[in-house]
Amino acid sequence: MNHKHTEHKNIEQKYYRSYAALEHIARNTLKDFDHMLLSGSPAAIPIEKLAEHLGLCIEYQCLRKNGAILGEMVYDDTLVPVYFRDLKTYGLIEVEGRTIILDESLLRGRNDGRLRFTCAHEIGHWLLHRDLFTGTGWAAALGHPKKSSEENPVVERQANQLATLLLMPKAQVKKAFYAIRNEGDINPASRLAELFDVSKQAMDIFLHEHNLA
Repeated sequence: MNHKHTEHKNIEQKYYRSYAALEHIARNTLKDFDHMLLSGSPAAIPIEKLAEHLGLCIEYQCLRKNGAILGEMVYDDTLVPVYFRDLKTYGLIEVEGRTIILDESLLRGRNDGRLRFTCAHEIGHWLLHRDLFTGTGWAAALGHPKKSSEENPVVERQANQLATLLLMPKAQVKKAFYAIRNEGDINPASRLAELFDVSKQAMDIFLHEHNLA
């Protein structure tokens, strides 16, 4: 077993969190931000305001010419490579720590759920992995699902899971699900996706995983 593989396995073991633990983190994060998000009427989580509540800034840049990177969580003051479309070249910009950089392309498809999920994913990295990345000069990056060929390690999968739990609190989704079903809608995924401002695909997966589909 090579050194790199051993290092990755050690990181996976150290930073792995059970699903129940991720639910606990998501629930406490939302409760600290606004407890009504968990006990009030089901509604979309204001994910960008949550980022601000956590002391995180959000910037929009063209991260890669080919759109391969959708978001980065920058932990320390550093230089970040971005693509300058007007100059048709890459360059470095100064970015302060605690900054989420979202690819500007997400603004053009703001209603398809990717912007909110990418933001939530980077928040997930901050909540779970800031002690892993802080001081290293590394940034946790989310690749485009159709343009990135890299396998997601545990830290990426767990950031995805936490992002889903932040955007779709299980108890609130269930509350809305049964309310809509009681109205006679036997396939409420589309209405739920609209209510929580996520993609229908994400909601379909969530409902299936929680035996609601």
